[in-house]
Amino acid sequence: MDDQQASLLGPADVRRLAEELDIRPTKKLGQNFVHDPNTVRRIVTSASVTADDVVLEVGPGLGSLTLALLPAAGAVTAVEIDPVLAARLPRTAAEFAPALADRLTVIEADALRVSAADFPAPPTALVANLPYNVAVPVVLHLLAELPSLRHGLVMVQSEVADRMAAKPGSRVYGVPSAKAAWYADVRRAGPVPRKVFWPVPNVDSGLVSFERVEPPSTAPRAEVFRVVDAAFAQRRKTLRAALSGWAGSAARAEAVLRAAGVDPSIRGEQLEIADFARIAEAAATESGR
Repeated sequence: MDDQQASLLGPADVRRLAEELDIRPTKKLGQNFVHDPNTVRRIVTSASVTADDVVLEVGPGLGSLTLALLPAAGAVTAVEIDPVLAARLPRTAAEFAPALADRLTVIEADALRVSAADFPAPPTALVANLPYNVAVPVVLHLLAELPSLRHGLVMVQSEVADRMAAKPGSRVYGVPSAKAAWYADVRRAGPVPRKVFWPVPNVDSGLVSFERVEPPSTAPRAEVFRVVDAAFAQRRKTLRAALSGWAGSAARAEAVLRAAGVDPSIRGEQLEIADFARIAEAAATESGR
């Protein structure tokens, strides 16, 4: 932690800023602002942010988490889609953390459309309170676009956290879990109580941590992800049946699966991402014959 500190937003500060900006949090955007200083401190600590990190924060909102990140990180780049919030954040940093405000860069953009070229310095860590309706697409997009991201911690809806961190064989293991595993080791990192948000949401939240890993295969990621999508599009079916459309026929799906060393009679929820990669490799090999 840096010797320089930031004052953090409490409930009165959050409401004052929202009133000043005439902001009424909407469910459509999944807006719930954190107003508890202990929660944002816990997030920064759990994220293992150091002075060597350039932290990417998505959806900083009124700045609760941003202010907790500034003393810990070397720099913070906040991506905010709302122009009113994006314009206010640098002023909030200057008011609450005057000695640290120069560490903050604000980019007014949609996190689902940013690329590496948009950032003044390559982000090394993702720390964010993500809107519930875009959490999985945002994380997968950023991991794909920003190879510099080595680790991170995101706060998401509890059910989303379960799906992102699920392992093969779990009832909630599916497309988000398998695709996230291509990029990173993803784990649950604890619950977050509803009362730390304003307004209080009608769903529980949870923390998800990740550490970047090497892809399990040299197969093109897009091809592997096509197999994943096909396997879970009809998740109650056997792989032979579920992959028949992707492969062109059930017979070819079975041949590819056997070539990959995968039992055609099991379901996609039993496969690790490396298994899906082997299926994509086997299909490419068979096509090249």
